[in-house]
Amino acid sequence: MQSTGNRTVVTASFDSFFDCLQRNLAASLPGRPAQAKMAPLPRPGWDPDDRSDEPARKSGVLVLLYSLQGQLHVPLILRPTYDGTHSGQVAFPGGGSETRDRDVTETALRETHEELGIDPRDVQVLGTLTDLYIRPSNYDVYPTVGRLNAAPVFRPDPSEVAQLLEVPLAALFDPAHRRREAWQLADRPAQVPFFAIQDQTIWGATAMILSELLAVVRRCLPDGAKFGRLCSE
Repeated sequence: MQSTGNRTVVTASFDSFFDCLQRNLAASLPGRPAQAKMAPLPRPGWDPDDRSDEPARKSGVLVLLYSLQGQLHVPLILRPTYDGTHSGQVAFPGGGSETRDRDVTETALRETHEELGIDPRDVQVLGTLTDLYIRPSNYDVYPTVGRLNAAPVFRPDPSEVAQLLEVPLAALFDPAHRRREAWQLADRPAQVPFFAIQDQTIWGATAMILSELLAVVRRCLPDGAKFGRLCSE
């Protein structure tokens, strides 16, 4: 550990951190209260009575963690502009389940391979976060958390990825990267919290999933500590 002012910067080993994270993903998750910290308000779809009459389609996304220059990172993608609900938004790699997928984790791994070129065999699945319903697209999103033992070589598919963002987790913990604004969404005015990182706006379901991830990561930090570096030793 290192002292910085009156706070402690945690320097953890790569393996010990992920062991802790895996244990906490298997325990009771922070769930909706953690998601709600980055949820637009109001947010239709929280309650069962506020869902579409049509059955929701399942979607799997991958929260992929890896160490790069001693910092834990997560890749996000900027979707291309298209005629659809999530055009031009920042998202996790992932997509809709297909009949060939055994489960939503396999969906997340398959889609990440298609979008970013990551071999599913290189990903160690650590667990899952709380699923999240998205009313505009009528998707139930199931996040799988995985790790890589080495920095990845990404091969983004330009038809699905306009830009790759390699986001340090430390930046997501930093309050300087958090904003809240009044927006006019397609169906309502809303107060929208978001992460402002790498000249992109990370909001909505992506920000809500990240918020729960950070809550789980905090369980692996001593009280009063802030997120620091990871060592491969």
